[in-house]
Formats: sequence, structure tokens, C-alpha cells
Amino acid sequence: MTEVQFRRLMGGTIALSTDILSTLQLRGSFCLPDEAGYDEARTIWNAMIDRRPAAVVRCRGASDVMRAVRFARDNSLLVAVRGGGHNIAGNAVCEDGLLIDLSPMRSVRIDPKSRTARVEPGVTLGEFDREAQAFGLATPLGINSTTGVAGLTLGGGFGWLSRKLGFTVDNLIAADVVTADGALVQTSAVEEPDLFWAIRGGGGNFGIVTSFEFKLHAVGPDLVSGLIVHPFGNARDLLAGYRDAAAAAPDELTVWAVLRKAPPLPFLPAEVHGKEILVFAVCYAGEPANADKALAPLRALGEPIADVIGVQPYVAWQTAFDPLLTPGAFNYWKSHNFTALSDGLLDTLVAYVGTLPTEECEIFIGQVGGASNRIDAAATAYPHRDANFVMNVHTRWRERGDERAAIKWARDFFEATAPYATGGVYVNFMPEDETERVTGAYGSNYARLSALKAKYDPGNLFRLNQNVLPKA
Repeated sequence: MTEVQFRRLMGGTIALSTDILSTLQLRGSFCLPDEAGYDEARTIWNAMIDRRPAAVVRCRGASDVMRAVRFARDNSLLVAVRGGGHNIAGNAVCEDGLLIDLSPMRSVRIDPKSRTARVEPGVTLGEFDREAQAFGLATPLGINSTTGVAGLTLGGGFGWLSRKLGFTVDNLIAADVVTADGALVQTSAVEEPDLFWAIRGGGGNFGIVTSFEFKLHAVGPDLVSGLIVHPFGNARDLLAGYRDAAAAAPDELTVWAVLRKAPPLPFLPAEVHGKEILVFAVCYAGEPANADKALAPLRALGEPIADVIGVQPYVAWQTAFDPLLTPGAFNYWKSHNFTALSDGLLDTLVAYVGTLPTEECEIFIGQVGGASNRIDAAATAYPHRDANFVMNVHTRWRERGDERAAIKWARDFFEATAPYATGGVYVNFMPEDETERVTGAYGSNYARLSALKAKYDPGNLFRLNQNVLPKA
């Protein structure tokens, strides 16, 4: 008889025989170290995370999730839950605990008549987009096609369509959730509405979602999108102009500002490669014929190196940044929310871009607002309806020797920009060392979340996340 040592929730370990493990009766598989599927399950997007769970349950359906949760609960095991494995904090994998891997659950079902989608938790944004766009439909998602739908949604979810159509959670209609007692709960605005409220921004604190139902909208299939690239020399004036253009933009237009060193893109001259640039990334989610008028204020700024905005498939634009965000690199993020881009913030941005620690580091300012701001802060667990911009300080490196300098740069820049920020933060952009920011991430909604945590997960089984503590 072989035994497996598991780390327990409250510390210490427990030895369980493989005979007991085999009684789970899974549709999927149970993987121990060095068995097929184990390394695939534990390897995630951020190479900083290199953890080895004691065992992995690779789920094929809700019944597998229910059995895995009951097994973990009955034995008080430390549990991690993996969807797409793209979250910066790396909570998808635990050391010596039980990893519940949802990545094999990849079904997407589109109903073009009702304009709804049923999506399993292992699905990526690219997979969802491709299925929905076959019918000219979409829901607001993120900007990187390899991101998992589950984690994106549970944290709030925003991207190119959010100014017009709201956040991802604003388009969630219903969900099936396996709670900490191993029960499958169907939740919506009328069924278990408290749980439905909590999962719309509350992260993985309240259970494991095995199916999401989304509202779909007519989008594309072709939209106007692309990049305007400027030399960095007049970045300060350009950012001030961007601020004005963003304030006047219709909901259909979203413009993100990206500051980084120029990658070797074919439309950029060779002498620019490796030099600091300012990029305006643009998506117009309305009729293409109306895009030129909306873009005119932005295009009037400066003398760009390149303007590669045009009509292209929405699914193509959704993959545009994938080459800059491939798996396997070391990544560390810091983030702030802003209601406005103050002069002091712009000065600080320009100063820090001059000291980027590696070629792949970048700062992006994501424009939100619009429809996403016209929802009450208490309507969903995601509370930051006052934010008009979300900044992500994205440090990325390939050599381990660059880690200290990269992280120090990110933290210093974060502190320098804090006086201009709201104090809130998008929970999906928080690294694992920011546990002290969880209350700020949920703001006025934290007390309700804590009370609901006590209702649905009083033992805090689902604690490997940006954790909401159960109310005592």
C-alpha cells in the first residue's frame, strides 16, 4: 500500500493511502507526481510559480469537482483550484496540497436565439470568442486570448467591450457552483441571489464554478482596432492629449496607453526597436463607418511612428497582445485605479519609463468607465465603479538574476503613483504578496462578502485566493 502525504488546512500533514484515493470514482483522473498529467496541471502562465501539489484531480465534470471538494473537506486538506492558470498571484497551484484542476472542462455552448452562452471553467477567452463570433456574438472579456474565463469572471473582468457593454460580471446571468460542503448550487438573480452577488467579483472565495451562463451581444465580426505608436520624446504632452481625448470618447471607443520598449514589430522601423515608445491601443466597438470621427482627437496628437488602425476581425484583435504575454516568463504586477490622470501621475509615468528594468516590462493604462460606471457599486461584489482608468505595472523577465531589480522597480513605481490613486485595486491584478490590500480591493462590499463567506465557506476551505476571511 502506497501513502501520499498531504498538507492540511490548519498546518501539519496527513498520510492517505492510494487505495482511498482510488475510491473517488472520477470521470477525469487522479494524478500523483511523475504521473501523466501532473506536470501539465501544475504548470501555469507565470514561471515564478513552481509548486508541487501532493496530488491533482483533473476534473471532467461537476461530479468530479463535487467528489474532490468532499474529499478535501473530509480530510481537511489544503486546496488549490486551477481554471486557466493565468492569474498573476499563482494561487492556482499549492505546495503539498490537493490541486483541483478544471482545465479539462472546456465546453462552450452558444444559443444564438437567446443570445446566451454556457461556458465551463477550463475555457480560455480565445475559445469562447471563437465559438461566439461564429454567430457574430460576444460578451466583454479581457485582452489576452489565453486567459481563463473562470478567473477573469470571478474577479470582475474587463476589456475592449466594457465601456460599451459593462464588465464580464455585469453580463453573467447564472452559474453552477460547488460549495465547500460539496453540494452543487444553481445560482442567479433569483436562485441563491446572495451567492450570485458574491461570485461576481468575489474571486474563488465562495466555491468552484462548474458552469457560467453569459449574456451575449451583437459584436463584429469585424471592428476597427489597432495601434498608434509614438516616439517617447514627447510622451508627456501626448499623455495629456490622451487624457482629453479619453474624456470625450463615446462608449464605443476604448483607448489604452502602453509605455514600454519597442518590440521588433514589422511595421516599426528597425532603429526604434528596443527604444522607449508610447502606444495607443484602440478598439471601436461600433459601426466601422463611425470610427474615424471618434478617433479624430486621438489621431490629431503628435506625429506617430506608425498608425496601424483598420478594420479586422474581433477575434484577431483579441489575440493581438498574445505574443507579448506568452507563458514561461517570470512576471510580477502592481496595480492602481484612478478616477483621473493627474499631472503629477503623468510626470511620474514618464520618469519611470526611462528606467524600465528589462526589455519586456511595460506600464499600461486601461481605459474603463462608460457603461461599467453606470452600475451601482453595491450591485456586484466588484465595487470599483468610480474608476475611469486601471493601471497595471507589468514587470517581466527571463533571467532569474533580474528578479530583484524588476520587483523593486515595480514596487517603487507603485509607491510613487499611490498619491494619485483611489486606493482600490482590481483583484485579478494583485500579486500574492498583497494580502493587506484585500479589504481595499472590495471596499464597501467587504463586510457583506465576509458575512457570506461565513455562510458558504465557514471553514475557509477556499483560501488560496485573495482571501476574504469568514466573519467571526
